[in-house]
Amino acid sequence: MRFNVFEKWLLLFLVSITAVAGANNDKDDKTEFKVKPALAYPRHQTSEKVTIAAQAMETDDETREAFGKVNPSRYGVLPVLIVVQNDGPDAIRMDRVKFVYNLPDGSHVEATPAQDVKYLNGVRQPKAPNGLPTPIKIKRDPKNPLAEWEIEGRAFAAKMLPAGQAASGFVYFETTQRSAAASVYISGLENPVTGKELYYFEIPMSGN
Repeated sequence: MRFNVFEKWLLLFLVSITAVAGANNDKDDKTEFKVKPALAYPRHQTSEKVTIAAQAMETDDETREAFGKVNPSRYGVLPVLIVVQNDGPDAIRMDRVKFVYNLPDGSHVEATPAQDVKYLNGVRQPKAPNGLPTPIKIKRDPKNPLAEWEIEGRAFAAKMLPAGQAASGFVYFETTQRSAAASVYISGLENPVTGKELYYFEIPMSGN
């Protein structure tokens, strides 16, 4: 599918608007969370001049800057920071992007929309001698830990990404299974000018 001159102009105008809204979710945040360029993260992949980095955050030290005292990983929700850098000549459409957490046993978990995270059944780490997590239900109460503003406020929200710009944010996976051999599978990115879908990305959670 190709666009005429007017449609291309309109598309670029809309892209510039959505990029401002989606490329940086921290502009009006209560606290600042600094995101590095995609290439600065050890776990990244480049395809068709688009680079995507994925950084899982599990420990309190890793999550503190983004989520304060609330570590989503303690409640059965793995936050993964996604950073996308578009160095191609055209904008990238991202409103149909899909994120999947793949485990080495062949199982996979699709990302949960940020607005639904507060309704998940969580897992808290108990003080039991064996150290295994004991599942408990988190009530649908706006005061529960997963209802903190950072969960939605720092979520990945970019719909369009202009050439030469970057977008970042968190995606959330409801899983208590963690593995260094896991990977994040990303698909659904599209060039809106040509209508061509970009090749998928699969970023390992360990190694370079």
